[in-house]
Amino acid sequence: MQAIFETIFDLVYLVGISIIGIQMISKSKKDSQFFLFGVMALVLAFGDSFHLIPRMIGLNTTGLEDFTFYLGLGKFITSITMTIFYVILYYVWKKRYKISKVKNLDFLVYIISIVRIVLCLIPANDWFNGNGPLSWRIYRNIPFSLLGILIIYLFYKMERAKNDENFKNMYLTIILSFAFYLPVVIFEDSYPLVGALMVPKTCAYVWSILIGYFAMKKEENNEKVY
Repeated sequence: MQAIFETIFDLVYLVGISIIGIQMISKSKKDSQFFLFGVMALVLAFGDSFHLIPRMIGLNTTGLEDFTFYLGLGKFITSITMTIFYVILYYVWKKRYKISKVKNLDFLVYIISIVRIVLCLIPANDWFNGNGPLSWRIYRNIPFSLLGILIIYLFYKMERAKNDENFKNMYLTIILSFAFYLPVVIFEDSYPLVGALMVPKTCAYVWSILIGYFAMKKEENNEKVY
């Protein structure tokens, strides 16, 4: 039952997000916020595919233990692409609210992101032999969480200031994604069932993309964005 449910869910997720991303890219100008949203969707699907495809194969064949290396590789790639995801989302924020001359903020986002990626590259993470040490899972997720908190604050502040109805829940999707993700990071070894929280975490990311997609559709119909 788990294998069937996860496989269907993951396939619908990967295919659906990819289609939305391609549509947003094809229907948007290259310098627009919605083009970036499309790129963001494809980055999300691309990164997650490296983890989810081996997982689907493992669940439906000889078991996940025979795919430990590929699952670890997928988690490593996903850790990088999710960092890129939030950097792109930061630029969506800048374009949507016409933010400029914030070099210090740009620098902060880049520094946090670079620190996160460097921590992910350190061999002590032991990506390819299971979950790796808890300490390094925590270390590498400290800058990732700081980046998430920063993006949450930026969207919350501007959504309220601009009364941006179409993006009013963007900050909430990010809060939810971290609320479901961080318990898995900390407790998965002791309580394997907590890994099920990755499903609602994925749904939170899908919600983020759909916010951009539906805002784009409204703009096509010349409706007010904010």
